[in-house]
Amino acid sequence: MFCPQCGQQQVTDSLRFCSRCGFPLEGVLHLLGSGGAPALYQPAGPREISARRKGVRQGAALFLAGVVLVPVLGVLNAFTHGPSLLDILVPLAAIIFFLGGIMRMLFAALFEEGAPKLHHIVNTAYAPFPVSQLGTQAPMALPPAQHHPAPAWRPHPNTAEVRQPSSVTENTTRLLDKDEPGNR
Repeated sequence: MFCPQCGQQQVTDSLRFCSRCGFPLEGVLHLLGSGGAPALYQPAGPREISARRKGVRQGAALFLAGVVLVPVLGVLNAFTHGPSLLDILVPLAAIIFFLGGIMRMLFAALFEEGAPKLHHIVNTAYAPFPVSQLGTQAPMALPPAQHHPAPAWRPHPNTAEVRQPSSVTENTTRLLDKDEPGNR
C-alpha cells in the first residue's frame, strides 16, 4: 500500500501511520477494505446494560419504593391506636429505602464497571486487485522505488595541508614596500 499523501510505499498493511510523513493510514485501510464505504462503530457483542447502570437503576427503584411505601406505612400507623409493630417499621423502612437507595446508587457509580467501549470494525482483509482483473499489466501509479546507497565515509581533508596560513607580518611588510617616499 502507498501513502495517499506522500506516496511512500508501506512495509506492511498493518501500519497505523505513514513512516515518512505520519499520515494516519487506519482510515485508508478501512476504506480500501470496505470498498469505499465508511467504517462503522458497533459494540463488540449484543447490547447489554452495564453493571454500573443496573446498580444505579436498582438504587433509584429502591429510593422510589421508599417514596411510596414510607408515607403509606405512616398513614397506617396513624390509624392504629396504641403501640404496634408499625411504630418500629416506619422509621426502619425510611432508613432502608431512602438511605439504602442512595448508597446503592453511589456504590454503583463509584465502584462498578461501566458500559463496554465501542469497538471499531477493522477489516484487514485488504488485498490489491489481481492482475487478471485489470488486464495483462496493471498501470503503476507511482514509479518504482529507487535505491541510492550512501557513499562510503571518508575523512575530511586537513585544510592545513592545502594552504599554509600566512603570517600577519608578511602582509604588513608588503604594504610598507609599496609605500613610496614621495607620497608622504
